[in-house]
Amino acid sequence: MFVLVDRGTEQRYVVPAKSADESTIRPLLADRQQEPLTVYTDGFRAYDPLTEDEQFDREYVVHGDGEYADDTVYVNTCESHASLARRWLSPHRGISKDRLAQYL
Repeated sequence: MFVLVDRGTEQRYVVPAKSADESTIRPLLADRQQEPLTVYTDGFRAYDPLTEDEQFDREYVVHGDGEYADDTVYVNTCESHASLARRWLSPHRGISKDRLAQYL
């Protein structure tokens, strides 16, 4: 599951995903209108290819290095929203990834 937040509108998107890799992330960001798009992430390796792509300006913090916020770079909104989604889904144990979109 990926959570995207548009910092301009505060619109939140919870997107079910079967895998957490570049092939999932790139299509999620492809239809955004601003170019280059600034993407704020944590240090998750699946985001690394975005750093070298001219379509995106990637800024990130690495929680493993003790970084949680750096000026305008933070991912707390997404992480908070994801934790609420997980809490909401927890009573429904055993949800198949194939049915996750229906629950969300």
